[in-house]
Amino acid sequence: MRLHRRRLLQLMGAGVIAAPHIARAETYPARPVHMIVGQASGSSSDITARLIGQFLTEHLGQQFIVEVRPGAGGNIATEAVMHAPADGYTMLLVNAQNSINAALYGRTDFVRDIAPVGGIFRVPLVMDVNPSFPAKTVPEFIAYAKANPGKVNMASAGNGGPQHLAGELFKFMAGVDMVHVPYRGSTPALVDLLAGQVQVMFDVTPSSIPHIRSGKLRALAITTTTRSDVLPELAPMSDFVPGYEASAWIGFGVPKDTPPEIVDTLNKGINAAIADDKVKARLHELGGMVLPPGTPADFGKMIADDIAKWSKVVKAAGLKPE
Repeated sequence: MRLHRRRLLQLMGAGVIAAPHIARAETYPARPVHMIVGQASGSSSDITARLIGQFLTEHLGQQFIVEVRPGAGGNIATEAVMHAPADGYTMLLVNAQNSINAALYGRTDFVRDIAPVGGIFRVPLVMDVNPSFPAKTVPEFIAYAKANPGKVNMASAGNGGPQHLAGELFKFMAGVDMVHVPYRGSTPALVDLLAGQVQVMFDVTPSSIPHIRSGKLRALAITTTTRSDVLPELAPMSDFVPGYEASAWIGFGVPKDTPPEIVDTLNKGINAAIADDKVKARLHELGGMVLPPGTPADFGKMIADDIAKWSKVVKAAGLKPE
């Protein structure tokens, strides 16, 4: 029996009959999703975004496209996502730099305007010294630094980065005075550490491991509270400096007010990705410790705790944004 056109429209308006294109529009994702990364191409953030993006592409049926927008310590990418529509089609790769920026710049917009989706993994840092340095253990290093205040040069990949703040946290908690020497990235900092121009560096594991294994650098401790699978012989820094913990981490966020059902879909997709054996193996190769699957609220608490920690370090060290 054919419906009169006017009656058909009335039924559709009342929700009795759903048009096919309307039903499709309610299925997320219905078009490609853009993943914005604030770090350089080839960085661990970029590699992680592409790894997770490929998994989500295969399992959610739409392309997840990585866009690299480096600059201003990740703030350019963050602001781009803050101003994007809250429809689930723009994601932000969030990492420790975001929580440090919130602490360093005193900005609340990251927490206010970016909704957490899910965490991926933590990357431990490692305390490296040049083999010519006299200290072979953390207690020996602390004793040497206290006996030679201001004479130990500490390299970092730049002001306000995870490596710099990990070193400042160590200075604060161990009560030592070291001179911070910032570089434009890990590579030039490591070059000078290898050459003995600087004495110590808190570096992320992926870039330091080859030099540690070749004997060109001496590793004193890992900065997480438990041993790392990639350097299982290293004791955690907290064994020598109680309560110490510093790590880089990576996860994803979306613009605030993104519908909760979309956030839930993405969260479940991310949790499935980090439970996948192939994905876990690749993250392990990057030196990461995969986070336990959790809810967006779990990830949000982790970020809030990280900001609170770095805010104390920034205040204690008197750090100012450049």
